[in-house]
Amino acid sequence: MSQPLRSRRPQNRQRTPGTTANAGLVVVDKPAGLTSHDVVARARRILGTRKVGHAGTLDPMATGVLVLGVERATKLLGHLAMDTKAYLATIRLGAATTTDDAQGEITFEADGSEVDEAEVRAGIAELTGDIQQVPSSVSAVKVDGKRAYARVRAGEEVELAARPVTVSRFDLLLLRREDKATELDVMVECSSGTYVRALARDLGRRLGVGGHLVALRRTRVGPFDLRTARTLEQLEEEPALSLDLAEAVNTAFPRHDIDLPSAAALSHGRKLPAAGIDGPYGVFGPDGRALALAVDTEGVAKPLVVLAVD
Repeated sequence: MSQPLRSRRPQNRQRTPGTTANAGLVVVDKPAGLTSHDVVARARRILGTRKVGHAGTLDPMATGVLVLGVERATKLLGHLAMDTKAYLATIRLGAATTTDDAQGEITFEADGSEVDEAEVRAGIAELTGDIQQVPSSVSAVKVDGKRAYARVRAGEEVELAARPVTVSRFDLLLLRREDKATELDVMVECSSGTYVRALARDLGRRLGVGGHLVALRRTRVGPFDLRTARTLEQLEEEPALSLDLAEAVNTAFPRHDIDLPSAAALSHGRKLPAAGIDGPYGVFGPDGRALALAVDTEGVAKPLVVLAVD
């Protein structure tokens, strides 16, 4: 259980100035019971700036890695959220719920205490690889411009279309028999946009006993994992970035260094030759500053995000 958060910061601690020099990422180990927005609000108070955002929403019941962007690093977040993620999760077989997790109301129950382990493993195998997944009806997927969960809360019936996702790893770590249920501890590595609770739902459905998620801990988002994550209490004690802007770009994207004339050309909006790198990459000046995120398009480097400001 997470410790209660202190509502006030020590009076003798100075806030971090909200300037470009303080741009970067903060990797938080989110506690259960807080929304991702709650964590952002807390980080804003600790760091003394309104310019904080997050990459990859975590449900309130979930814990683990939540990457926050501070100042101009918020411009990186949309690109970071498109990376792969890893989770440790517990799935309960024997009941389905309205939300596909333990916070929803039970819609179906069956005795799941005697499900065959071989069938469990076969079901997991069927949900591994490139699959079509229907997100939970209370997910953050937008339907006609409105979040699905908001429509459900307003009393609407929501049916979401299946979409392609990749589950690169879905391993059974431990199987526990309980009264009328079986709990599975699993490890999942997947593409962004994959819902682990939907995996729990679909596994239970394949086994005919229903299934839902009872615990979820995100251990990695792209290259950022629990080894660099800090609790909110630790951030309160030492309000500092996990990585500055240059470190963040260098860690999360391929690197392309350019010379001074090219850096000057980029600052004036002129096109640069393609770097020959697949996907987004970081463009660095001769002084080591991260100047932009770019992508090669038709033989030139097209800036996606301009990071450096004079």
